[in-house]
Order: sequence, then C-alpha cells, then structure tokens
Amino acid sequence: MVLLEFMMSPTGKGESLSPYVSRVLNVIDESGITYRLTPMGTILEGEWDDVMGVVNTCFQELKRDCSRIGVHIKIDYRASPESRLESKIKSIETKLGKKLKT
Repeated sequence: MVLLEFMMSPTGKGESLSPYVSRVLNVIDESGITYRLTPMGTILEGEWDDVMGVVNTCFQELKRDCSRIGVHIKIDYRASPESRLESKIKSIETKLGKKLKT
C-alpha cells in the first residue's frame, strides 16, 4: 500500500492558482481513490499503479493549457493491505493519549 503526498501547480499563471488546483482536485475526487486534502497538498492512498495513474491524469489535465508545471511528490510504501491514512494518526494519538488536530 502506498501513501503518496503531492502538490502540483502551474507557474506563470498569476498569484491565485485555485482555478488550476481545483481542476486537479476534481480529477482526484472523480478517480475514486482514497485521499485527504491538506492546505499544502493532497495525500493519496492505494496501490502504486493506481496512485501514480492519478498523478499522471492530474498532470495531463494541467498540461492542456499550462506550459510549465511544478510537482512535488513524497511516497511511503509498506507491504500491507491495511489503510494507513487513518491508522498512522490513530497510533500517535494512542501513544499521546489524546486526539490531535487533523
């Protein structure tokens, strides 16, 4: 199972990039893959080919009208069928004995 955190946005498109980021998020949401949106990026969870396929589809979406695109990707793979998007946070909360802001 892969956790993939990424940020993708065009450069040279002005100060507000929300129209472009919205298009990327629409691709992610319609993909059916498990994800979590954060203020600085998005975390995808699934099998390698599936999450990489979503990233590629997002890139192709922006490439239609963006001549330069920045992409930052961080990947954590673990040979386990367990969902870690939630369990990693719960593990830390258990050790601390309290809920965290997530």
